Amino acid sequence: MLIVALGYLTVSQPVFAANPVPGPAQSQPILLHNATVHTAVGEAEVQDVLLVDGKIAAVGRQLAIPADTERFDLTGKHLYPGLIALINQLGLIEVGAVRATRDDREITDTNPDLQVQVAFNADSVVIPTIRSNGFSHSLIYPAGSMIAGRSALMQLDGWNWQDSLVQSDVGLHVNWPSMSIRTGWRSQHSPDKQREQQQQQLEQLQHYFTQAHAYYLAEQAGKNRGKDSRWHSMLPFFAAELPLFVHADDPRQIRQAMQLAQQYQARLVIVGGRDSWRIADELAAADVAVIYTAPFGLPTRADEGYDQAFMAPGQLREAGVRVALSLDGFWDTRNLVFATGHVTRYGLSKQDALLALTLDAAKIAGVADQLGSIEVGKSASLVVSDGDIFDYLGHQIEYMWIDGRLVDLDNHHKQLNRRYQQRYRQ
Repeated sequence: MLIVALGYLTVSQPVFAANPVPGPAQSQPILLHNATVHTAVGEAEVQDVLLVDGKIAAVGRQLAIPADTERFDLTGKHLYPGLIALINQLGLIEVGAVRATRDDREITDTNPDLQVQVAFNADSVVIPTIRSNGFSHSLIYPAGSMIAGRSALMQLDGWNWQDSLVQSDVGLHVNWPSMSIRTGWRSQHSPDKQREQQQQQLEQLQHYFTQAHAYYLAEQAGKNRGKDSRWHSMLPFFAAELPLFVHADDPRQIRQAMQLAQQYQARLVIVGGRDSWRIADELAAADVAVIYTAPFGLPTRADEGYDQAFMAPGQLREAGVRVALSLDGFWDTRNLVFATGHVTRYGLSKQDALLALTLDAAKIAGVADQLGSIEVGKSASLVVSDGDIFDYLGHQIEYMWIDGRLVDLDNHHKQLNRRYQQRYRQ
């Protein structure tokens, strides 16, 4: 009877969510025919794109096509570079409220040797949903206090973290000490006590960098007698090979971070940057990029306009700052494409909005030679939408290729939709 019962359950119960199988390697040339091609380096126009061995082989009209080419007629469709979601924790968190499903942070203040990609779960049920909204790549980073660790760029259709890894050590992430004073019920300490604590935290952070730099100098001189894994991992930072990603919103924090970056001749990227628009000219002059994480944000201050957070990306871009957009977290990343479309109503041009999720994002991540635009020689990581990919109504992702591999765009949400439609019909 037990065997019969188990058999009944096996055949009668619906199949529960399972992630799609990663696509096989490209085995023949692929022609994407007659699409409106948004290259990110020029005006959109109707063209053909030829993919060979996972790379973009040709872009234009009347291309020379190999005999065994597979063709996709994309007449009336829009072809974009695969979107890049910077600054999130995809594959690191499955259920935010369940600690056992979180691999996003360490508990100590100094973790520069932490490489976040080894904790990446390529089989996360969250990833296919993000992917089916147009994102082919994700820059994941470790959370934590102070020196949090190093980020990694992952492609979103892999079997495991090794298969998914595109670029490790994209940046060294630092959470800058707060410079704000809390008042009222939110405050546990007096303003003077808060200022004292902030100064202590700032001095501690500077002390960490002083120690690490002393280790670097000793290593250069051959005088280190032991190996400190923390400071050893910062050798590329002091050699100007590892960018500094500072999580900061306040202009005081940002200016302090700029001073630190100048002191050690590091390339600086500001993450968050809610108030970065206030010092946009300074950021542009110092060639500091911003990954802006509040495109759907509320005003920071009572005297700011309701739309200040929406206008900030356009103000930064107008000043000459390289800008990428992010919705920090994991599930919410699926809405980033719509947030990007949203800020185009508040001063960011449509071309700059495209750059913010493609070529400029790739430049910030240090992979612009591989990703971010539709150009010959770059990765065949592309996405097709039936309408404007940044528009709520027009957005309809129909195809995605990552390195020339056709990606299955099924996801948990679509599975649930099919499941309950079937129940409704019954």
